[in-house]
Amino acid sequence: MYISNVFIFAVLVSLENMGFIANMVSLVLYFMYVMFFNYPNSANTVTNFMGSTFLLSLIGGFISDTFISRFTTSIIFGFIEVLGLALVTIQAYSKDLQPAYCGKASCIDGSKAVMFYFSLGLLALGAGGVKGALPALGGDQFDHKDPKEAKALARYFNWLLLSTTLGACVGVTGIVYLTTEKHKWYWGFFISTVATFIGFTVLALGKPFYHIREPEMADSPIIRIAQVIVVAINNSKLALPDSPDELYEISKTKNDFREEIISHTNQFRFLDKAAIVPKDSKTTPWTVCTVTQVEEVKILTRMLPILFSTVIMNTCLAQLQTFSVMQGNFMNRKIGNFNVPAASIPIIPLVFMSILVPIYEFFFVPFARKITKHPSGITQLQRVGVGLVLSAISMAIAGIVEVKRRDQAHRDIMKPISLFWLSFQYGIFGIADMFTLVGLLEFFYREAPIGMRSLSTSFTWLTLSFGYFLSTVFVNVINAITKRTSSSKQGWIHGLDLNSSHLNLFYWFLAILSCLNFLNYLYWASWYKYKTEEPDHSEPKAMDLTTEQLPMEEVPDPTEAKGEDLSTRMLVAEEEPEHTEAKAKDSSTGPLLVEEGSTVDGGVTEVHEGPSSVQTEDSKQQPTS
Repeated sequence: MYISNVFIFAVLVSLENMGFIANMVSLVLYFMYVMFFNYPNSANTVTNFMGSTFLLSLIGGFISDTFISRFTTSIIFGFIEVLGLALVTIQAYSKDLQPAYCGKASCIDGSKAVMFYFSLGLLALGAGGVKGALPALGGDQFDHKDPKEAKALARYFNWLLLSTTLGACVGVTGIVYLTTEKHKWYWGFFISTVATFIGFTVLALGKPFYHIREPEMADSPIIRIAQVIVVAINNSKLALPDSPDELYEISKTKNDFREEIISHTNQFRFLDKAAIVPKDSKTTPWTVCTVTQVEEVKILTRMLPILFSTVIMNTCLAQLQTFSVMQGNFMNRKIGNFNVPAASIPIIPLVFMSILVPIYEFFFVPFARKITKHPSGITQLQRVGVGLVLSAISMAIAGIVEVKRRDQAHRDIMKPISLFWLSFQYGIFGIADMFTLVGLLEFFYREAPIGMRSLSTSFTWLTLSFGYFLSTVFVNVINAITKRTSSSKQGWIHGLDLNSSHLNLFYWFLAILSCLNFLNYLYWASWYKYKTEEPDHSEPKAMDLTTEQLPMEEVPDPTEAKGEDLSTRMLVAEEEPEHTEAKAKDSSTGPLLVEEGSTVDGGVTEVHEGPSSVQTEDSKQQPTS
C-alpha cells in the first residue's frame, strides 16, 4: 500500500515543485526587469522571500502536530499557495499593476506594493505550510520499527528528492524559458498555478489510502516542552535520585498505553529534575513529567547544534539562485542559434541529481549496507557531512569562475565566456544538496518523537530559512564595511554593473566560512547521541509481552537456555521491570536486549541503567512461531 502512497506524494511534489523551483531561480530577474529593483535589492528580496517561506514551515509543522492531521494541513496550505500564485499571475499579466521605471533602488509603491507583498506573503505561507506537513505525512505511511519498512523509509526520502528534481527540471527549462526569454511572465506563473492545483487534487484523491494520525491538543509539542522546562525549574533545588529507575515513567503494563518509550540518557541531567516524583503533591502534567517526555526535550536540544551547523551551506545555496543567475546574464548563453536562459543553468545539477539519486539508491546504499549494517547505508549525519564539504568546494570554484568571467569582460565585453562555466559550481553543489537535504529530512524525522515529527522535519526548512536570511545580512554588512574601506568607496557588490563588483571575494568569503563551519559540524555530529527506544506498546505483539505473562517457574535459567530451541514461544518473567537491571540476552532466551551496535535510527545504542524492559530493534524483530 505504501508504494501507491509514495507515488501520489511523488506526483504532488513533482507538480508543486515544478513551479516553486522555477520561480525560485527566476524571481531575481522578475524583480529586476518587471518590478525594477536594483541588483542588491532584487537578490535580497528573493532571499527574504525564500527565507520566509521556509521559516513558515514551522507553522505547518506545529499545526499538524497539535490541531489537525498532516493531510488536512497540507490541503489547507495548498489552497493558500494556489491563491498566492494566482495573485502573482494577475499582477504579472496586468501592466496597470506593475511599477514604472524610476532609476531608484526600488520603484514599487502604493497599492501596487500592497498587492506585490501580499501575494508573495500568501505564496510563502502556503508553500511553507505544505513543506512543514507533507514530508512527515509521507513518512507516516511506514513502520520504521519494521526492518523492511525501515529500508523503505530511507528509500522514500531519496525518491522524494528525485520527484522534486524531476519537477524542477521541467520548471527550470520550460517555465523559465517562457518567462525570461519570451518575457511571458504571467504564463510561467499561470502554469505553476495550474500544476500546483493538480498536484493537491491528486493528493486529496488519495486520502482513502493514507494512514492518517489525528493529533490531540494534549500532544502539543510546545506544551510538552513547556511542561518539562517549567517543572525542571520548579524542582531545581531537589537532588536527583541515585538511579534513573526512580524517575517517573508511565507504567508499561497499562493496556491503553499508546506512547513510545524513550530510554533515559545522561545528557542534560538538569532536565531530569522534571521527572522527580513529588512527595506531597498529586502527579499532574505540570508537577511531574515522564522520562520519555524529558527525553523528547533532550532530543530537540541535541538537534539544535546540528540545525545551526547547516545554515552556512544554505547561505551558499542562496548565491546560486541570485548572483549566479546574474552572472549568467553577462555570459555567452548561445548553443548554436538557441539562447539558453540564465535561470535555466540549474538544469545541470538537476540532471546530475536525477542520475545520481537512482545510482545512490540501487548501488551505493546496498553496498554500504553490507559494510555498515545500517538501513540507509551510511548514517544521516555522515551524509550531511559529505554535503557540507562539497558546498565549500562549490563556493571556491564559483569565485574562480567569476574571476575568469570578469577578466574576459574587461578584455572584450563582446566576447564573454560560455554560460556553461557555471556548471562546475552548480554541479558540485547539486551533489552536495542531494546528500545534505535528504540526510537532514531523514535525520529530523527518524530522531523526532512521534508527536513532534512534523515540527522536527520543519527544522530542515528552518536551516534553509536561516541561510537565506543570513545571505541578506552578509550582503548588506559586507557592502557597508567594504564601502568604507575600499579606495573606490564602493562595496563588493553594488549598482547594476556586475563587472565592476568583486563577487569573487564574496564567494571566497563563503568558502572559508564553510570550511570553518564544517569543523564546527564535526564536533557536534560526534557529540550527538542517537535516541534509543523501548518497545512500542501500542502494537499487539508488544502488548502480549506485557499482559500475557507466563508464570515465573516457566522461565528457563539463562545459563542453561543457551543451547535450547525456544523458538516456539517467548517467556517473560512476572518480575517488576522497574526493579530489574537491563541485561543483554540472546534473542532465543527472551525478548529483552540492550547491546552496543547499530540501531535502525542510525545511531549506536549504549548499555543503560534503565529497566529490564528496554528492548532494541533487533530483539523486537526476532520472529516467533
